[in-house]
Amino acid sequence: MDDSGNLEALVAFVPALLAVLLVARLCGAAAERLGQPRVVGEMVAGVLLGPSVLGALAPAAADRLFTADVRQILYVLSTVGLTLYMLLVGLEVRHGGVPPALLRRAGVVAAAGIVPVFLLGLGAGFLLAPSLSLPDVPPGIFALFLACALSVTAFPMLARVLGDEGIAGTRLGTLVLLAAAGDDVVAWCFLALVTALVGAGSGTAVGATLGGGVALAALMVGPVRWALRPLGARAARAGQVDQSALAAVVLLVLATAWLAEVVGIHAVFGGFVAGLALPTDETFRTDLRRRLLDVVVVLLVPLFFAHTGLSTRIDGLTSPQLLVPLLLLLAIACLGKYGGCALAARAVGHDWREAAAIGALMNARGLMELIILDVGLSYGLISQDVFSLLVVMAVVTTAGAVPAFRLALPGGSAPALAPAGADPLQEAVR
Repeated sequence: MDDSGNLEALVAFVPALLAVLLVARLCGAAAERLGQPRVVGEMVAGVLLGPSVLGALAPAAADRLFTADVRQILYVLSTVGLTLYMLLVGLEVRHGGVPPALLRRAGVVAAAGIVPVFLLGLGAGFLLAPSLSLPDVPPGIFALFLACALSVTAFPMLARVLGDEGIAGTRLGTLVLLAAAGDDVVAWCFLALVTALVGAGSGTAVGATLGGGVALAALMVGPVRWALRPLGARAARAGQVDQSALAAVVLLVLATAWLAEVVGIHAVFGGFVAGLALPTDETFRTDLRRRLLDVVVVLLVPLFFAHTGLSTRIDGLTSPQLLVPLLLLLAIACLGKYGGCALAARAVGHDWREAAAIGALMNARGLMELIILDVGLSYGLISQDVFSLLVVMAVVTTAGAVPAFRLALPGGSAPALAPAGADPLQEAVR
């Protein structure tokens, strides 16, 4: 493409960028006024910019705003944004300093939050595969992906919600974050398996892909993590992350994302394991999060929501062919995740109000769900219809989390809201 073509692409992209950021900010602010997390409004903003709303009300304007070239730029920038976002997620997966008893209870809740919904998702996948699966996707692969998508929890969003509710660092808040982190790690491991099975093809290639993924993860949490320790010590001495360290982190996450793609796993996995490799020093974590978070959340994540919204159609979900599966998926999502976590929390000693509050929070799926759906769509694992069904499920379960939590604990609960000891997760990414 010559310089004039580059200029035309820029001129076409800037109005789309302005529209995405403006609608995302407005919808995010509206969500907060309604007592919802900002991410709920931003998820809705993506749908509003898609074919079901803007495309239906002003199709000519939508076509001019989101041309094929603009969509390609959205895809590239949103992928970069997701990779950096997953770096921040990996950075927050820590459990040092947590009382062992609380860690064990969190493990019970995490298991109950993934096993029932995963098994129910598998069953629903085999049931729905004849009518909703793509012709070239085996029923087992479709069912496995559906189970992964239903099992995820909005770990980063929950960290912000717990801070807003004033319960970060309490026994209940720490338990929820640890359980959510555990569920997401397991779900992403299964998703890596699914993408390896689809992308590799033969059994030998699948083994090579999985082996490459395991080797990459081992490299990052082993030698690379050891090699990066001086960055944490340097940040602690200087009181901040300097530009050299920031450049090293950016180069690391991009290289790891590229290696993930080379071995046949999506780039976002690379971002996550790169985050696991970073130093755990509090100064390093806090300052790196401060430097990256605003750019990722304000600029890049809204682009991902817009990219997702352009692939989401909600206007056809009222047909019996899609409405029945939507209701089934919503029922499974809530019964498996909310019910499983609430019963497990009750079993490990929480009263019913506290257990209901834990189940409500664990049932939120947020941006993590949309990332998984984007991976499934890009790998050809699901159709546009299934993608749209699961986007609606993600929005509904995320929007219902905070109201259900407040309903369960309207005035707080002293035992569950007592300090948990050392707070391992503090205020995290959105």
